[in-house]
Amino acid sequence: MKTDIILSGVGGQGILSIAAVIGEAALKEELYMKQAEVHGMSQRGGDVQSNLRLSDEPIASDLIPLGHADLIVSLEPMESLRYLPYLREEGWLVTNSRPFINIPHYPTEEELKAELDKLPHKVVLDVERIAKEVGSARAANIVMLGAAAPFIGIDYDKIEEGIRRIFGRKGEEIVDMNLKALKAGFDLANERK
Repeated sequence: MKTDIILSGVGGQGILSIAAVIGEAALKEELYMKQAEVHGMSQRGGDVQSNLRLSDEPIASDLIPLGHADLIVSLEPMESLRYLPYLREEGWLVTNSRPFINIPHYPTEEELKAELDKLPHKVVLDVERIAKEVGSARAANIVMLGAAAPFIGIDYDKIEEGIRRIFGRKGEEIVDMNLKALKAGFDLANERK
């Protein structure tokens, strides 16, 4: 088993929480894991990107070479397009459809959609809308994690355990809301893949 994942978005969207939950799940699966440094997280609204590599064998480097990512998980559609050169031909893109417009001359939603539509393996969801439906817009990142779960290569129940471990100190209500968000994303991804 080997899965190379690029996590991307903008600061404040919860990329680190996604990485933490996947990390917990990988430990439960007794996998090796390496994560490259996250860039831009000190600036809210700035580019955030992380390489996350999982394997049942030791991993030499924490960086994913161009054309080798199995999965790009992005909470921002333009950021997902930025990392497409890293995606394998058979790889999957799981991205948010709702833009976070943080720069001048940001592409139109039609332009973004046209680029995303060119990809053969993708799941595109409005994770903010879905998160609100299950209880909290703050769980948009966990909806995205749920949508990516079918492509990660880790048992779903281990990802649920990761949610419980990472969010457990915040109380049962927060854990339950995040588990609902995870399941909503997971179910929608399975319908669309």
